[in-house]
Amino acid sequence: MKPAPFDYVAPRSVAEACQILAEAGGGATVIAGGQTLMPLLNLRMSQPFILVDITRIEGFTGVARTADGIRVAPATRQADALADATLQAHVPALVQALAHVGHHQTRNRGTIGGSVALGEPAAEMPAVAVALGATIEIASTRGTRRLAARDFYIGPYMTALEPDELVTGITYPDWGPGHRWLFREVARRPGDFALTGMVGALALDGERITRAGLCWFAMGPIPVAMREAEGALVGQTLSGVDPAGLAELALSGTAPFDDSHASAEYRRTVGRRLFEKTLRTALEAREAA
Repeated sequence: MKPAPFDYVAPRSVAEACQILAEAGGGATVIAGGQTLMPLLNLRMSQPFILVDITRIEGFTGVARTADGIRVAPATRQADALADATLQAHVPALVQALAHVGHHQTRNRGTIGGSVALGEPAAEMPAVAVALGATIEIASTRGTRRLAARDFYIGPYMTALEPDELVTGITYPDWGPGHRWLFREVARRPGDFALTGMVGALALDGERITRAGLCWFAMGPIPVAMREAEGALVGQTLSGVDPAGLAELALSGTAPFDDSHASAEYRRTVGRRLFEKTLRTALEAREAA
């Protein structure tokens, strides 16, 4: 099957891209890596009349340290982010999660911003943004705004992004030297969407946990922050945490579903064990991130 006819434009600036989106009145779609969009176009599940390629906008690739943390430009390829020394040193949870996104071939085209903006509930990048407290930068002809990742996702493939808005960056805050990071997922095959998975980080002051950011993916219609478990972890010492006791708290707020790959009960059962094992591994890690 072939896509429905569309016009293709490749703006050179954010202002130009925003103007095109505004004039399209909701009929335009942004493309960066196209790893999800192209199949949707071929199946005619998406039929924009304008395709806006943002990969030629100056400054839309790369990783940089800012006053707020580590900023990733939206069209940064997943393969480039995976190999980036700054992300490896300061955002190891993101790098670990990236290694599970698709395959080598798709990571060479797929972008960080595309995955974050799409909001696939079983994908790793939206959950990383929620867990680590990332801020999403958004632009339109009406101006710019910054939105916490925890407020960005509102439903399956639904975000707070308006049709005329464009993601212009994602900033991941510093979790401090020696922070512990967590990541684990269960999938049928490498590169498949997860049946269940979790990602997160623990900030420390000595042996005491001062901040916790934890999030499920594939456990509900959006990335599900483990708010109750996060609250229970803060203030505890590493040796004082009971991972098994926190597992039920971690599952509160989840709404896993049945599909052809796994039942909701399977996801809850595996998720409980995955949480306990992943948290225990992070607490007992000899070398902090």
